[in-house]
Amino acid sequence: MAKPTPLSGFPELLPEQRVVEQQVVDTLRRTFELHGFAGIETRAVEPLDQLLRKGDTSKEVYLLRRLHEESPEGHAGIGLHFDLTVPFARYVLENAGKLEFPFRRYQIQKAWRGERPQEGRYREFTQADIDIIGRDVLPFPHDVEVTRVMVDALNRLDFLPGFRLQVNNRKLISGFYAGLGIADGDEVMRLVDKLDKLPVEKVRAMLVADAGLDETTADRVLSLATIRSGDDSFVDAVRALGVEHELLDTGLAELGELVRACADLVSDRVRVEADLSIARGLDYYTGTVFETRLDGYESMGSICSGGRYDALASDGRSTYPGVGISLGVSRVVVPLLARTGLTATRKVPSAVVVALVDEESRPASEAVATALRARGIPCEVAASAQKFGKQIRYAERRGIPFVWFADADGGHQVKDIRTGDQQPADPAEWTPPASDLHAAVVRSAPA
Repeated sequence: MAKPTPLSGFPELLPEQRVVEQQVVDTLRRTFELHGFAGIETRAVEPLDQLLRKGDTSKEVYLLRRLHEESPEGHAGIGLHFDLTVPFARYVLENAGKLEFPFRRYQIQKAWRGERPQEGRYREFTQADIDIIGRDVLPFPHDVEVTRVMVDALNRLDFLPGFRLQVNNRKLISGFYAGLGIADGDEVMRLVDKLDKLPVEKVRAMLVADAGLDETTADRVLSLATIRSGDDSFVDAVRALGVEHELLDTGLAELGELVRACADLVSDRVRVEADLSIARGLDYYTGTVFETRLDGYESMGSICSGGRYDALASDGRSTYPGVGISLGVSRVVVPLLARTGLTATRKVPSAVVVALVDEESRPASEAVATALRARGIPCEVAASAQKFGKQIRYAERRGIPFVWFADADGGHQVKDIRTGDQQPADPAEWTPPASDLHAAVVRSAPA
């Protein structure tokens, strides 16, 4: 069989890289649960009418079909989900009678998107979402809550670079556009959202040509989009533009409250910034919107985004408004593995290799391993009864720090193969240092 060719856009990790990803996932899960969020998992597929009903996503959906599909459409009418928000909305509608509202959920799961693979963008990827959803009404303080939870989670990933959480409010944007007399605010918002990818002059030309704005109005739209502030001084900057509208007032009040409520989270690693160019492309957002960028890795784009949606889910009797934010786990981890040498201190979970004198003594070695595992110490018995030097090299190649030896008289010794230190030990009592119990995340090369 010929050597397989890697499939672009479907990243696969080596064991020591997978340790990094798993530690990210475990840290997120623990943090979300600390804040009272319940974990769920939804199915991988959704009906196409659900996947396509919100936003411009039709070109990104992977269809599901059997090899001998005979339907006129050529597919089964279902596709793989491209995010976790649409499946969550469906999940809420199906289970509304069994859920308590407001419902806090986290979901860490694979998603699939048929876009061109590039750094930070993959066809198969892991996302971590948190959402709070209410029945008919969801008070604004929950927007603040999800912001603080995600900042807390990112801050606990201490191997990440510093980051900037950019926040805006679509009520603010829509109200500003309405105050200018713009008829198609959604189209203008969609074009302004391209400012992180296109030069200002290019976006200005598109506002005139595609959105039908006159040049003066286009300039006023772009004036709003250039406002940025780490505190609530952006309110005065917007007021100075001379536009008035009730919805603008609401958006300014909400965004100001959010920025003030997160001021205590700001540090040398964390910045929370009002950025009035942020709009988010999906049209179901109705209020607060988020994007997050890593310092020094801005070319990766936003690693963590989301916002408020007031009408994504409705069963005709009740509406389920929500607010959520999603972290692209693969989007963060895979590029950092490649760029910074981020890795784990060992390739396997084992902290100990129990040496094997000969095959006849394997039961005794297994008994040592069983005693260690009973106290939560990951370990393995040597694969074969080679010379002890080879068994030590077996551990070295895998990054396992300790090798356990049984004496001929029934005693036990444990050797730290990094220092050469060897001490008597009892399988029922010995414990490695806490820093050696599990693999740690380190950088094997400078950032």
